[in-house]
Amino acid sequence: MPQRPAPPRPAARPLALAGRAAGPTRRRRLRPAHPGGLVLGAVFATVAMTPSLLPRDWLYQALVSGISGALGYGVGVALAWVLRHVPAWRRLLVTARRRVPPRVVPWLWPALVAGVGLALVVMLVVGARWQRGMTTALGMPPPSTADWLRAGPLLVLVAAAFVLAARCVGWAARHVDRLLERWWRWPHAVATVVAVAVVLGGVVLVDDALLRRALAAADGAFAARNDDDHPGVVRPQAAERSGSPASDVPWESLGREGRRFVAGGPTADELRAVTADGTAATPVRVYAGIETAGTARERAAIAVDELVRTGAFERSVLLVATATGSGWVNGSAVDALELVHGGDTATVATQYSYLPSWLSFLVDRERAAQEARALTAAVEAHLATLPADERPRLLAYGESLGSYGSEAAFGSLADVRTRTGGVLWAGPPDANRVWHALVERRDPGTPQRSPVYADGLLVRFAGDAAQIAAPPTPWEPPRALYLQHADDPVVWWSPDLLLSEPDWLREPPADRDRPAVRWFPVVTFWQLTFDLLNAKSVPDGHGHNYDALALDGWVAVAPPDGWTTADTARVRAALEG
Repeated sequence: MPQRPAPPRPAARPLALAGRAAGPTRRRRLRPAHPGGLVLGAVFATVAMTPSLLPRDWLYQALVSGISGALGYGVGVALAWVLRHVPAWRRLLVTARRRVPPRVVPWLWPALVAGVGLALVVMLVVGARWQRGMTTALGMPPPSTADWLRAGPLLVLVAAAFVLAARCVGWAARHVDRLLERWWRWPHAVATVVAVAVVLGGVVLVDDALLRRALAAADGAFAARNDDDHPGVVRPQAAERSGSPASDVPWESLGREGRRFVAGGPTADELRAVTADGTAATPVRVYAGIETAGTARERAAIAVDELVRTGAFERSVLLVATATGSGWVNGSAVDALELVHGGDTATVATQYSYLPSWLSFLVDRERAAQEARALTAAVEAHLATLPADERPRLLAYGESLGSYGSEAAFGSLADVRTRTGGVLWAGPPDANRVWHALVERRDPGTPQRSPVYADGLLVRFAGDAAQIAAPPTPWEPPRALYLQHADDPVVWWSPDLLLSEPDWLREPPADRDRPAVRWFPVVTFWQLTFDLLNAKSVPDGHGHNYDALALDGWVAVAPPDGWTTADTARVRAALEG
């Protein structure tokens, strides 16, 4: 039989049309949270509720746990991706799915979410108890559990925001990957690598541009604040002060912190009431602001001219103080030195930034070092022109970022002892090179929190007056002293905390009345990062507050001849009164 011709085949439709004919258009929905990411995110978030160096309120806890939770989520997703390529893990998942009853499957996800929520609430309650223990030990008002629970919703929002941002980056990378494969026919592996590099490079460029804009805005905001005086600050009339009518440095150019510095301090009458023989001089305070001159060298030259004008080189003690980012110099430390020496002192400082110390440390710390080097070199150059027996005793001082800059003016401990008559550095950051080297080379068996170097012969580290006198061995002049509290996050914060446990966290806790701090990868870094913001919000003698210890520091480093404990008690009473 003749075969019937086959019916003609319909022309193939384009893929897009065929997709439309097959059914209604599918809307893209936001992918649900990854189970592994959710579990590890919850672990990171709850671990972040454990105690750190200082108490924190519910808002800081929400930020710490939110950021840590987002990082944990990313670790969980990455770990799941790696395990997906392990045959044994895939077989284990298949076996687990077969053994789970079908009626139970719809309840697994709600049960996981409920379990995570319950874990967060329980840990917030426990965390509130830990925080009450810390605040009680420091004599601070304790937080309530109800207040602490407010961190829960906020930490979820913070974590979700970071996860969503990471998903947006991933979405962009996938689309660039597809375009490279479709248009240029690149191999999948090559296209993936290039896409990730392009997107991450774009993120870095955008972040850099945003950071520059943010820093410019911050600089402008703090520059405007630099013009506003602290309450009660009045232009000094004494010729011994910069910005006075006798000074060549304009009062307005000193800046907010500079004007407070030169206007403060004990008067000659107040000093006479404290000194043993009833005699005293008006202390010299010299300052050059960032608006006084445009460069560090120019400000240093102006400062030295002011020292010459005020007769500072004829005083018995000349202190070179390195300011923090905003130009702040701890007036309590300078007051203590002036009272100890009956006003026969001169202190000089300069400003190099408008930014607060913590921000300046993060983005522009080298300016502190450059400023300190310029001022120290200018002062030393003038001292070299004087007869050796007519030179004042040169001291150096800095707190926080100021200690970083002041220390950077010297290359080593030997350089410090050769060029100065003593140094006092309070709250040194881990970035201080000399401090870091000395702590790393501390005597075997001594803790990192309170190290001993060379039996205390040349330099000492102390968190209270008793530690200054330890060990009970000779301490040769010129002396170097670091003031550092065991709970000061400025001293112990370091990027190394991300992945390695420091020695000071392996040591027995310095204060057994408070909950112990334990190290966790990544999480501890963020805990101490937010502790930095709390460093000044605790009572004196804790955190980054060293006012009460400054007197003991100067008495140890640079006491007048014949100084006694009775003299120290008399000055302490004046400072506290």
